[in-house]
Amino acid sequence: RGRDAIEGKHWHGVVRVACAAAAAVLLVLGQLKAIEYLEVDIAALRAHRGSFSAYFGAFMSLGEPTRRPYVTSLTTRWTEAVMADGVVPWDEYPRPGLKREQWTNLNGKWDYFVTPLAQQASPTAWTGKILVPFGLESKLSGVQRLLTASEALWYRREVSISKLPGRLLFLNFEAVDYRCKVWVNNHSVGEHVGGFTAFRFQITDAALDGINSIVVRVEDATGGSQPRGKQVREPGAIWYTPTSGIWQTVWLESVPETHIERLEIVTKSLEAEAGILELTPFVFGAPTSEAISCTIEVSDDSGKVVATAQVGVDLHAAQHAQLRIPFPKPWTPDSPNLYDVRVCLVWQASGDPIDEVRSYTGLRVLGRARDEMGHLRFTLNGAPIFHFGTLDQGFWPDGLLTPPSDEAMQYDIQFLKDAGFNMVRKHIKVEPRRFYYHCDRLGLLVWQDQVSAGEMHDWPQWTMLQPEPAEADAAWDDEGHGQFLAEYDAMVALLFNHPCIVVWVPFNEAWGQHRTMEVGRLAVARDESRHINIASGGNFWPVGHIVDQHNYPDPAFSFDKKRFDQDFIKVVGEFGGHGFAEKGHMFRETSSNWGYGSGLPETREELARRYESSIEHLVELKASGIAAGVYTQTTDVEIELNGLITYDRRVIKLSTSDLNRIHAQLELKATA
Repeated sequence: RGRDAIEGKHWHGVVRVACAAAAAVLLVLGQLKAIEYLEVDIAALRAHRGSFSAYFGAFMSLGEPTRRPYVTSLTTRWTEAVMADGVVPWDEYPRPGLKREQWTNLNGKWDYFVTPLAQQASPTAWTGKILVPFGLESKLSGVQRLLTASEALWYRREVSISKLPGRLLFLNFEAVDYRCKVWVNNHSVGEHVGGFTAFRFQITDAALDGINSIVVRVEDATGGSQPRGKQVREPGAIWYTPTSGIWQTVWLESVPETHIERLEIVTKSLEAEAGILELTPFVFGAPTSEAISCTIEVSDDSGKVVATAQVGVDLHAAQHAQLRIPFPKPWTPDSPNLYDVRVCLVWQASGDPIDEVRSYTGLRVLGRARDEMGHLRFTLNGAPIFHFGTLDQGFWPDGLLTPPSDEAMQYDIQFLKDAGFNMVRKHIKVEPRRFYYHCDRLGLLVWQDQVSAGEMHDWPQWTMLQPEPAEADAAWDDEGHGQFLAEYDAMVALLFNHPCIVVWVPFNEAWGQHRTMEVGRLAVARDESRHINIASGGNFWPVGHIVDQHNYPDPAFSFDKKRFDQDFIKVVGEFGGHGFAEKGHMFRETSSNWGYGSGLPETREELARRYESSIEHLVELKASGIAAGVYTQTTDVEIELNGLITYDRRVIKLSTSDLNRIHAQLELKATA
C-alpha cells in the first residue's frame, strides 16, 4: 500500500502506516505492552474509512498507549470450568431475597470495543468478545486490558425477547463499575453512576418482539471522589488491580404492570413465646381505582405456615404489616434458622393475584449491654456475643472483584465457618447479593464497609483515637459528598433484609473520611436496627455505637474511660496480617511480597506460633473490655501474603482444626 498511500489514493493507508510505526517505536521504548491496542485502532479505521476525524483520533490516542495489568499464571480451581466453551457463568438467580420465576440470564459472551472518552456514538465494528460478568482487566473476561480515564468501554449483545401483553420488561444490572449508559435498539433507556450496587431500567417501549440489540457504555476513572475501595491505577502494597465495566450478573425480568418492587423486613421483638416481624412491601405501578392488597405468609423450615397477614397497598405511602411468629427459632451463627416468606399482590375485591414474590428472613435482634465488669458488649437476641472474624477483601486472581462462580464464593464462607470464625468484615467492597444469602444460610455475621473514596493526598491526617482536631476531616465538595451518601444509601437499601449484616462501617481508617458527624448521624437514622462503626481504625468522632482501633501485628487498644466507656463498644477492627509464602501459589514472585511483623515466617510452625500469640493478646483484651476482633485476612491478595488461604484458594496455610483449637479460648458462642 506504500506507493498508493504516498500518492494520496488511500489516506487510511497513510494513517495505518503511521500508527504501525508509532506502535513499533513505543514497543521498543517499553511503553506499549499490548499489541491488542493497535488491533483496536485498526478495527476503528476499518469501520470509518474515509473519516479524517476517526483517523486523527485513532492516531492521537497513541499518546496514551494501552497497558495490560500484571498477568499472573495463578488460577483457581474454578478457572478452567468457567472459561470452557458454552458455559454461561453465574447462572444462579441473582436476587434471592425477592425471587420470581420468570427471568433471563444475559451473562456470557458480549461484543466489546474501547474508544476515546470523547466518543459518544456507538461503535460500528467490535474488537472481539468479552465474557460477562467479568471485568475488562480480569483473566476470566478473556481480554485482560486496562481501561484508562481517557477511554470508554462499550458492550453489545443481541437477545431474543418475547413481549407479553400487560407486563413490563426490566433490564437488571447487579453491578457496573463505574458510570454507564444503556441503549436498547438505539433508544436510550437510562444512565447510572455507582460501581457496587444493583440497578434496573424499564425497557418495555424500547424492546421489540424478536431480536433486540443492547449496548452499554462504561466510564471508569478509578480516581477522584469516586468510591472504588482497593482499586488503583498502579497496584502495589495494599492496593490492587482495578475492575472496569460489568462485573456482576446482567438479566431480564418480566413483571406485571403493577408489581412488588422491594420489601423491607425487620424483627421488631423476639421473646421465647413469640417474635414480631414487620414487613413493608413497596409497590410499583400506575394509580388504579380498584383497591389492592398484599397477603403475606411466613413458613418455617418444614414448610408449615406459622403466620399470615394482609395489608392494603398505597402507591404513595408504605404500609407496614406485623406478623406474630409463635415460639420462634432465632437466627444465630450456631443456628442460622431461616423462615420462608411469600408475598402476593392481589385485587382486594376478587382476591385474584397480580404478582407474587418469595423471600426469606431470620428472626434476630441486635443490641448492647454491660457485663459484670461494666464493659459494653454486643448482644444477639439478648445474649452477649464476641464478634471474631477476618478482614475479607473479596479479590480473586482470575476474576478480580468477581468471584469465578457462586461455588467459589461459597468456598471462602464455608472455610471461615469450618475454622471457627463467627463473623467476617467485608472490606470496602459490596459483594453479589448471593454472598449475603450464603452468610444468612450458613450463619456468619457480617460487618459491611462502605466502599472508600478520595485521593490519598486529599485524605485528612490520620489521628486514629486521638481527641478530634478540627482538621481531622477531609474537605469534600457537595457533589462528591452527595454521591458518597447516595452510594451508601443504595448499599443499605440493597442489603437491608439480610439478617447476617449486623454492623455498617461508613469509613475505613481516614480514607476519604469527611463530614464524619453528619455521615454518622445519617447512618444511624437510616438503619436503627444495626450498629454503626463510623470509622474502623479511623479518626474517632463521637457518633454511632462503636470505637475501633487497628494495630499490627498484635491487637492493642488505647483505653480512655472518659471518652469511650460511656457510650461506645470497643473493638479491634484490624490486627494480625501474619504472612507466609507458599511456593507456586503466589500472585507474582517478587521481593515486594509482604506480610505484617518482622519478616515472613520461614515455616508453618512459626506462622502458627505468631497467629496463636496474636489470639492470646486478643483474649487478654477481651477481658479488659474489647468486644470484637478482626484478623487480617481471609486470603492472600496480589502481593499481600497475609491470608489464611493462598490467593488461588488451593492451599490452606493453617488447618481448620488448628484454628478451631486456637479460637476456642475466645468463647464465641452467644450465651444467655
